[in-house]
Amino acid sequence: MIGFLKRAFGRDGVGAAVNPYRAPAGARLYAIGDVHGRLDLLRPLVERIKTECAATGEIAVHLVFLGDLIDRGAQSAQVLDYLLDERPAFATCHFLLGNHEEAFLRAWDGETENDRFWIEYGGRETLESYGIPGTAVFRRGFSLYEEMRAHVPQRHVDFIRSFRESLLLGGYLFVHAGIRPGVPLDEQSARDQRWIRTSFLRDARDHGVRVVHGHTISEEPEVLPNRIGIDTGAYQTGRLTALGLEEDRHWLLSVQGDADPGVSGA
Repeated sequence: MIGFLKRAFGRDGVGAAVNPYRAPAGARLYAIGDVHGRLDLLRPLVERIKTECAATGEIAVHLVFLGDLIDRGAQSAQVLDYLLDERPAFATCHFLLGNHEEAFLRAWDGETENDRFWIEYGGRETLESYGIPGTAVFRRGFSLYEEMRAHVPQRHVDFIRSFRESLLLGGYLFVHAGIRPGVPLDEQSARDQRWIRTSFLRDARDHGVRVVHGHTISEEPEVLPNRIGIDTGAYQTGRLTALGLEEDRHWLLSVQGDADPGVSGA
């Protein structure tokens, strides 16, 4: 059973401070948090966004996927097929590279020092979505590189390689994990944008843009003056969240499905 939730914040965001950042004129932006192999949540959320856009008339819509489409959940391969074969036609889609896509590509490229980390933190579920039994990783002579070459379609790899590090639209910077505070935007490292946590999350300074990110799970979306975090832990909570932006307004959309309390990881 899928449930829907919409929370509108108006022009002033949360609290008394007026939001100084705006979406590009004539555009509506949506960011979708970490999907982690939950096609069962992604599909209805995209349909909910499509319905919302259809009710508002002609406007340029941008749909930004914040990374970590894969791993942990049971449908990683199916998520990639969906986005390749049924990409939402009502919006221009943008895809950001998350730390889990990075680990996937390193495994594909044969960087064996990465294998154990990736398998333990969600890669096993991704392998299973491609028809590779999870128990196979314990088999003597198992080669992750060879198994991925045999089972993962090249188009999935090419798709993931096309993902970008970040996206600036109007006054909003979309990135998977965050940025290094105090470092100019054009000097941010790829690693920080995919992996950073504490030094970004605890920094309250104005970054010159409002950063929209996933990567770090919170029970509720974190709507702060300098950043908005929308990873609500879809793979284990069953809740996938999107952020809508238009002019100086923002709102949240969520779908709630079945949770998977047995899944854990970083």
